[in-house]
Amino acid sequence: MPHRTPFVSFHPVRRCAGIALLALAAALTLAGCDQKRNAEATAGAPPSPMQAAAGYAGGMAMKERSRSAPSPDVEAPAVESDQSSSQSQESPLQRFLAVRQDLNVEVPPDQLADAWGKVRDLCGTLKCELLSSSLLRETPQQPGNAVLEMRVAPADVDKLLNGLAGVAKVVSQNTTSEDKTSEVIDVEARIKNRTEFRDSLRLMLRDTVTKRTMADLLAIQRTLSDTQAELDAIATQRKVLAQQTSKQHIQIQFTPARALVQGGRSYNPMMHALREAGSVLAESVGALITFLAAVLPWLLLVVLPVGWLVRVLWRRRRSSKAA
Repeated sequence: MPHRTPFVSFHPVRRCAGIALLALAAALTLAGCDQKRNAEATAGAPPSPMQAAAGYAGGMAMKERSRSAPSPDVEAPAVESDQSSSQSQESPLQRFLAVRQDLNVEVPPDQLADAWGKVRDLCGTLKCELLSSSLLRETPQQPGNAVLEMRVAPADVDKLLNGLAGVAKVVSQNTTSEDKTSEVIDVEARIKNRTEFRDSLRLMLRDTVTKRTMADLLAIQRTLSDTQAELDAIATQRKVLAQQTSKQHIQIQFTPARALVQGGRSYNPMMHALREAGSVLAESVGALITFLAAVLPWLLLVVLPVGWLVRVLWRRRRSSKAA
């Protein structure tokens, strides 16, 4: 039988591959150890100034981004505020109207003063401001008359008119309104601007850090006093506008009622002349008396002396002719 060589498991190529794998594993292990030692050294050593500044800047940038980034809790109120602002812009502008009512009422002549007094007392029980009142009683020479002028709150206007209808008859009623919205907005804006300017001037006077000369302080004080005076004038104008727009201006004219005489179906000139004859005769006699009263002094001062002189001259001429 022929002799066979036994099988050797460690082939030269395989043995070289195994050695290479072992060397690679050892190198990787040594590299991992070096990296671990470098990380520990870096963690234990203090950072350089450049690294610290870079880290601080990065942290601040992260904080700023976190602040600027909208969170869900903050975004919802912002959207709600935008919606509320849009709703406020769409809401109609408040108007300021100055309403005025002029009324003409009739009352019986003997009840004129009583009706005038009742309406004036009714104004005292309401939100009413009496501006002026006048009463002229009836005389044989002129008819009576009365006037009331007041400012009434809109809620009490109906109460005043109902009380007026109970004592007098409304003959005419005229209502007018004037829009004061632009004036009110302008005055309020001026008040806001002047108030802010006045407050800034006061802060300048209270400032002890900034060095100012006496001339500067006097100029600031003078400007402050002028601004305050202007602000007071504008505030007074706003109060006047508030009175005009918050209440209605009502003026009531009281006149005595006159009975209308119903005439005939047709106009008769003769009957009318007979009725007017007495008044015409009285007027003529009155005119004659007035004429005599005007001429009589001249008769006494001029006509009588001239007549006496003419008579004397006529007698002398007659006596001369007879001689």
